[in-house]
Amino acid sequence: MKKLLLLAAASLLFSINQSFSQTGSRTLKKILELKIPREGGANGASVVWHPVQKKYYAAMAGNVDFSISVFDVKGTRLSPVSQKAMFDIRGLWYNPATKTIQMNGYDTFGWSEYKLDLKGLPVSVKNLHEGMNQPDAQSAGAFNPLKNEVYFLGTEGEIDVYGYKWAEHNEYITIHLGVMAGNPDDVDLETNNSEVIEDYNTTTVIYTGIKGAEIGLLNYINKEVELYNKATGFLTKKLQLPEDAPATDWLNFAYTNGTYWLFDTEVRIWKGYK
Repeated sequence: MKKLLLLAAASLLFSINQSFSQTGSRTLKKILELKIPREGGANGASVVWHPVQKKYYAAMAGNVDFSISVFDVKGTRLSPVSQKAMFDIRGLWYNPATKTIQMNGYDTFGWSEYKLDLKGLPVSVKNLHEGMNQPDAQSAGAFNPLKNEVYFLGTEGEIDVYGYKWAEHNEYITIHLGVMAGNPDDVDLETNNSEVIEDYNTTTVIYTGIKGAEIGLLNYINKEVELYNKATGFLTKKLQLPEDAPATDWLNFAYTNGTYWLFDTEVRIWKGYK
């Protein structure tokens, strides 16, 4: 009897561990802060890491005169308080092919890239594509350098895929919001997204490059970063944020350098979690 109980306990523990492994669930911890130095704008646009410069670039959304701040790897600000974005930024990404920081803007601002000075500070903006090359005025793009594609979150949780070269819409990636692989019988996949989309940050998608968990969305109600398999559209990992994490329903969310970023609008600080 005792042996049977031990076997049952071992089986249960194995089952729990397997479930944890399959979902990849874990709790994130704050590792870094990037403090925005001046007023101007209520929301953070994005954060990007430049691997050659070894610097973070953190931008505010809403106006060309709002700030983009440059930080070293420890979060020390290197840019002057007066540093302007020169572009109404929504999404920011690093393009390894051109070794430049690029972005998409509000509405018809299009896509552009920064020219940096010898100190790594932005000095000018070069236009790449004019017009509204995104599904919504507030859409924040994420770049997949392996496919040379830019991803945007659609109104029903789908991912709109734009080719980088011509900024043209190519296809959709279907995402089953909150649904784990296996297609549970009690989930109606045709209506699921419309029923839960309000729980998610509706402007921002992230690209992680993690195999089988390439696409990331922020469930701001549950305070979780959810990672989805790009090929299947099903949820594969849940990353729990701390209870005091500043999760919001639009903008203020980014991923770069292996770190998930949330902007605290009350204290004007980008907080990095890993």
